[in-house]
Amino acid sequence: MARFSVSGGDDGEGSSNHQSRKRQRLPSIDEDEETAGSSGEEDEEDDRQIESMSDDSEREVSIEEARRIAADPVTSKESSLSVTLLDPDVLDCPICCEPLKAPIFQCDNGHLACSVCCTKVRNICPSCTLPVGYIRCRAMEKVIETSRVSCTNAKYGCKERMLYVNRFSHEKLCVFAPCSCPVLDCNYTGYYKDLNSHVRAKHKDEVVPFVWDVSVTIRLDKTTILQEEKDGEVMVVQAFRGLHVVYVVVTCIAPSAREVGCFSYYLVTVPLAVDGSLVQRSMMKNVQKLSNEQPEDGFMVIPSYMLSGSSRILLGRGRAYGHA
Repeated sequence: MARFSVSGGDDGEGSSNHQSRKRQRLPSIDEDEETAGSSGEEDEEDDRQIESMSDDSEREVSIEEARRIAADPVTSKESSLSVTLLDPDVLDCPICCEPLKAPIFQCDNGHLACSVCCTKVRNICPSCTLPVGYIRCRAMEKVIETSRVSCTNAKYGCKERMLYVNRFSHEKLCVFAPCSCPVLDCNYTGYYKDLNSHVRAKHKDEVVPFVWDVSVTIRLDKTTILQEEKDGEVMVVQAFRGLHVVYVVVTCIAPSAREVGCFSYYLVTVPLAVDGSLVQRSMMKNVQKLSNEQPEDGFMVIPSYMLSGSSRILLGRGRAYGHA
């Protein structure tokens, strides 16, 4: 966008006085009584003065229009420069591969390093062994501070644009982070609400329907996929066999975004041949994709002999429930 510089006061008095002075140079009524030759010359001068006033007026309108465009946030946004980086890694520290952020340093050969890495390498450039950590690279700092990027989840619906240094922190909590279908041999991946609709439409016969706060009977000798009848949230109960035990994990297929919320479960297992029951109540994790590896935490251990009985699970929003 072109930039305009206007001299004079900001209150408009400068242009008003300018026009007043031009008006004062116009011939007075008494001067009309002069000779015809003199009047003709004055008439020509009047025409030139009027044209000058018209030109000044048009210039002032153009300046005001420029000011209006500059103040318009929509127009200003459209005037931003779009740049495509063939190698996005140029905005990352070449040592730790994390996004660069001020202060950014360079050695005498121009190799860059973030402030943390300068300390780690003891101020010796790993590329050329020259000192690094004493000369700021202001140009790259300016590039980083003014660079905005789209979320990598844009194809799934995210419209956020953020500073490059905030990209990874946003994507970790982005509600549009892609989630994978938990049904075996299904390769669908998408926004979690689209995934919920996909499961309802394509895998209706492969899931167990449930209602919030109402317990449902499940089997713990295999993986069970459940879907809430109204809201459509997809929950999965996985069973991993160990030595005389089964490790049970309950998860929700959704990103770890605040907009999704949190969920809890209450699981009760009652064996046939033994009195008593085994109870587990906990908050469940949100995962974008199921893991087939034995969990390291957040699981329930059930002795194998208890699998002969029945198990019931109650799923709810927010808090851990008291009974199933």
